[in-house]
Amino acid sequence: MVSIITAVTVFLVLRFCVTLFNFISKPVLSKNARNYTDFVSILIPARNEGDNILNVLSSIKDQDYQHYEVLIYDDNSTDNTAALAETFAQTDPRFKVLYGDTLPNNWLGKNYACHQLATQAKGDFFLFIDADVVLHNRLIDNAIHRIKVFKLSLISLFVNQKMYTLGERLVVPLVNYVLLTLLPLRLISLSKWVVFSAASGQFMLFDAKNYRRNWWHEQVQRVPVGEVEIMKLMKTSSYKAEALLANGFADSRAYASYSQGVLGFSNKLLAGFNYSVIGLLIFLFLAFFGYSILLLMPRYELLGVIIFMIIGMRYMVSLLSRQNVMLNFILHPLQIITLVIVSILSIHRYLTKTVIWKGRNILR
Repeated sequence: MVSIITAVTVFLVLRFCVTLFNFISKPVLSKNARNYTDFVSILIPARNEGDNILNVLSSIKDQDYQHYEVLIYDDNSTDNTAALAETFAQTDPRFKVLYGDTLPNNWLGKNYACHQLATQAKGDFFLFIDADVVLHNRLIDNAIHRIKVFKLSLISLFVNQKMYTLGERLVVPLVNYVLLTLLPLRLISLSKWVVFSAASGQFMLFDAKNYRRNWWHEQVQRVPVGEVEIMKLMKTSSYKAEALLANGFADSRAYASYSQGVLGFSNKLLAGFNYSVIGLLIFLFLAFFGYSILLLMPRYELLGVIIFMIIGMRYMVSLLSRQNVMLNFILHPLQIITLVIVSILSIHRYLTKTVIWKGRNILR
């Protein structure tokens, strides 16, 4: 019992230190005063995104950066995605819709869509965004500035998440809560160690010359969460890449309900643990059952410190993520229960190879 308490305490202290490092170092996309004229190819893979496609296209047209083309890849949608995108494209020659062909057996859907988009793109930079992302002014200028100043081959952004229902608030905040308490984001670019790798497929801006030399999505054609694997490959190849928080320059409503959020997050959670079921189970035990053991200890002199660290992590992550601090405090117990559900579902679907998204099995 003593050894378990020691392990849980050490784990809690380490997580608090990682969170504090992220909070102090502020791994966010910063503002700059430069205006760039580089040609950017904005590439959008879209499958059954009829509810979102007009929002993202309108946000691109309304934001301040003007040197771009937009390619929308309709990935065999069964809804009105293509029709809406085509109608919008008729209002601006910079927008073009591409139609997906039959998915090859050795590819996963999104990776193939991104690769097809890249083969048609003409830009100096390739910006891959999901169809549920909304762009705001200064985003592209700031991202290009970061690439040029720090000589990056890729910058990926974790966009701010919009939440409107209780179900969303029980799931969506968990993504950054896990990320920012386990991974010092600044070390993604500062360290050569592959273990410090993370990326978000919602926003990935590549130096096009580097991308054309490597065709990154082709290299990860069968990887379910290809963006993380691309980050690992870039670090292995000694390319410099970075992942930051979007700092309000882009946002998204990724999941519109509790069930959708649980299913979506369960598709990606294991990737953050390098598909190690044992690693996720250890994390789950330490973060859920372990903390419960600490809170029930009779050593009241340590209870205040334990509660301070748990509350402190929640507070710092909420501020960095631009989320409602008080709501995350109130909902924290239910969010952690949701994390247990997501973890169990993630493990089950991985072991049974039944990870379904957008009507496709992504572990086939």
